Amino acid sequence: MKMKEVPKVDRPREKLAKYGPGKLSNSELLAILLRTGAKGINVVELSNKILKKFSGQGLNSAGYKELKNTFGLGPAKACEIIACFELGRRLLQNKKSVLILSPQDVWDELKDIRDHKKEHFVVFYLDTRNQEIQREIISVGTLNANLVHPREVFEPAIGHHAAQIIVAHNHPSGNTEPSPEDIAVTKRLKQAGELLGVELLDHIIITREKFASLKELGQM
Repeated sequence: MKMKEVPKVDRPREKLAKYGPGKLSNSELLAILLRTGAKGINVVELSNKILKKFSGQGLNSAGYKELKNTFGLGPAKACEIIACFELGRRLLQNKKSVLILSPQDVWDELKDIRDHKKEHFVVFYLDTRNQEIQREIISVGTLNANLVHPREVFEPAIGHHAAQIIVAHNHPSGNTEPSPEDIAVTKRLKQAGELLGVELLDHIIITREKFASLKELGQM
């Protein structure tokens, strides 16, 4: 089947534009780079054949001559593939991936707000492997439903294509016991996340010396 015969909703470019890159398969992502297929085969099928030949991960180290002669790719497509991987390597060379797997990890990462005199509400936006995509301070001040609205929390999640989030805030008093407002905000965010398909993994309360997980306390 030619790509123009495929329903628009299933075409790689349209899917990326609507749902983001995280919803596309490796072959669909490669198809966007290649743009066109070869004789008798559409671009997604061609991408599948290429990934199988190079066993997926091996494609990032394939050489120009090897690619140029693969399934009739030619010099232009070979250069595009090589350039894509090289640019990715350069951009990610100095980027440290932070894994957030436990409340301790959150506490370790939030050294900068433990001693603040006002409550800071922070959201960790994570991918499916619990790697941090982005971290944002959503509000400053006493925690309540007006300051921490689901819209303010989940709008960046959609923009960053996050699969899940962890929220945290500091208690200047040094007491890690969750307040009724803490519990109410957590439940509201959890419900909103379920509707949007972005899972709220935990809500961590931190102080200078310790932390508490609402999930471990059974308050989620």
